[in-house]
Amino acid sequence: QVQLVESGGGLVQAGDSLRLSCAASGRTFSGYRVAWFRQAPGKEREFVAWSGSSAYYAVSAKGRFTCSRDNAKNTVYLQMNSLKPEDTAVYYCAASSRYTSNSAIAMLSSYDYWGQGTQVTVSS
Repeated sequence: QVQLVESGGGLVQAGDSLRLSCAASGRTFSGYRVAWFRQAPGKEREFVAWSGSSAYYAVSAKGRFTCSRDNAKNTVYLQMNSLKPEDTAVYYCAASSRYTSNSAIAMLSSYDYWGQGTQVTVSS
């Protein structure tokens, strides 16, 4: 069993940066695939970034967001630069110990563990 706790969200202005953290406890994190999703009010939860043997990003995040991990700290990070109002959402990290094909990275069902989310609000 893995417990995930996100932190680092907040209220920022357009163009600012934030770094989100996803800390894991319960199991060693190094063998887990970890992804970031977000959910804006009234919208479905959507894929943002994935950290495995390589990194994958949603089109909306590519070039602005960077996903990294520190296995020694059991933590995955999402560095978000040049934030836009449309990035406003609750951001969740999700993890799985199962093999995830490239075509399944963005699917919610590919992940067994979820954090409680952290709110990111970007004002214009």
